[in-house]
Amino acid sequence: MLEVGQTAPEFCALNQDDIEICSRDLLGKWIVLYFYPKDMTPGCINEACDFTAAEPEFDKLDAIILGVSPDDTKKHRNFIEKKELSITLLADVEKKMCEAYEVWQLKKFMGKEFMGVVRTTFIINPEGKIAALWDKVSVRKKKTVKGEKIEILHANEVKEKLEELQGK
Repeated sequence: MLEVGQTAPEFCALNQDDIEICSRDLLGKWIVLYFYPKDMTPGCINEACDFTAAEPEFDKLDAIILGVSPDDTKKHRNFIEKKELSITLLADVEKKMCEAYEVWQLKKFMGKEFMGVVRTTFIINPEGKIAALWDKVSVRKKKTVKGEKIEILHANEVKEKLEELQGK
């Protein structure tokens, strides 16, 4: 498993507009790289919408948000249009990024085993090192605080960690 402090695996992948995005071109920026299983599924919709809503705050932190799934660029375009997303989605059809980041794993669901993307988020610092990571992400968690149930959004957890890493 990849760990904080390691150099993040390099990548090049097409975004929703069929433009190649490469990690080497992003050195000097903070990157929020999140892997998700499939466009237009409930958890993935929530995660993409939450990151889109928080994007202006990530912009202020000089961070780019990149979502990655094995879906192709056409599916990403449809997802972005239907859900009015502003974040960048990368197509990893051949699962090269998923394998490099060790998120393509054996999963179990309703008694069946299959290979799939384990929802994982990385913060990569401007030097290209992994600064934080979350595996087996819960997009929205319920928590009881002072007897009141509140919802914790993963996108907010990531933003708070990024602020902490930047000393803000």
